[in-house]
Amino acid sequence: MKQLLVIVDMQNDFIEGTLGTKEAQRIVDNVAAKIAVFQGDAIYATLDTHHDDYLNTTEGRYLPVKHCIRGSNGWMLHEKVKNALTTPSSQTIFIEKPTFGSIELATQIAEKYRGEELEIELAGLCTDICIVTNALLLKTMLPDATIIVDSSSCAGVTPASHEAALTTMKMCQIKVV
Repeated sequence: MKQLLVIVDMQNDFIEGTLGTKEAQRIVDNVAAKIAVFQGDAIYATLDTHHDDYLNTTEGRYLPVKHCIRGSNGWMLHEKVKNALTTPSSQTIFIEKPTFGSIELATQIAEKYRGEELEIELAGLCTDICIVTNALLLKTMLPDATIIVDSSSCAGVTPASHEAALTTMKMCQIKVV
C-alpha cells in the first residue's frame, strides 16, 4: 500500500499572523511530529498563495483580510513545520494553491497513484475550509483510496466549525481519527 501525507497550509498567517488562532497554534507540534515519524511514499505540502491583488478576487471580497501574499513572512511555512519537512525520509512536493482546494494536488496524486492501493492522510489548516475541500477533492478523484484526517493535527476557524467539518467528512467516507 502506498502512503501519502498531505500537510495543508501550515503557514504563519494561519497560525500566528493575520488569520491565526490559538487552536492553530496548538496543533503545530502535532503536525511537526507527524512529519518527523512519517515513513510513507511522499509528503505533499500545500501553500495558500495569493498576490497583492487579493482583495479584488472573489475570495478577497468574501474574506477581506490580506493573507499568505506570496513571498511575505505570512506566506512562509511555520518554522517548526518547515524544519520537520527538511528532514523527512520521504520526498516532499510543494504545491501552491490559489484557493481552498487544490485541483493540482488532487490531479498530481490521482495521475501518479491511480490503480494503487492508497492511503492519504491530511493534517493542517483549516479543518473547515482547506482540509475538508482537499479531502473531498481527493475522495472524488480517488474513490477507492483511504482518506484519513487526523483531528488532533487539524484546527478549524472555530472549535464548532472544526467539529462540523469532521462530521461532514465522516459522512463522505473519510476516516477521521
